[in-house]
Amino acid sequence: MNSEISHKIKNRTNANDIFITPLELSKYAIDMIDYDKNDIWYDPFKNNGSYYNQYPIECEKKYSEILENKDFFDFNENITIICSNPPYSILDTVIEKSISLKPRIIQYLIGVNNLTARRIEMFEKHNYGLVNIHLCKVFKWYGMSIIVQFEKDKESILTYDRIVWK
Repeated sequence: MNSEISHKIKNRTNANDIFITPLELSKYAIDMIDYDKNDIWYDPFKNNGSYYNQYPIECEKKYSEILENKDFFDFNENITIICSNPPYSILDTVIEKSISLKPRIIQYLIGVNNLTARRIEMFEKHNYGLVNIHLCKVFKWYGMSIIVQFEKDKESILTYDRIVWK
């Protein structure tokens, strides 16, 4: 991708947050999760249901969808797994809200450049460890994407520092 496109994306004033995850990729992400039949799955950004409709049938499932007047930021029910593709333009706020719901697992599909040390620290501060990373490419999406999975009371598989090396 040329730098002109990158600059347009970086400097746009209106977020473009609706990107439908291909069904096969949603299923792949779901299948990465080690779950129990008693888990309660939650899709905070249901849209067309590419995640929600493929959650394990033996488990309870819940969702939010702003287009149905079910706002993720108003949701406060008991859940154990979050698995979805969040809007990138408000990712910090999404992470904060996700952590506040205290699920056992939080798994999101994000842009590879959206996984930062500061965001990992947001999870680690609340005892969520990064346990899985999967790089993938979605046709017509900007750059590489990454499925990240954080689990409560688990150790991160990734080390990092925030030193500005000179």
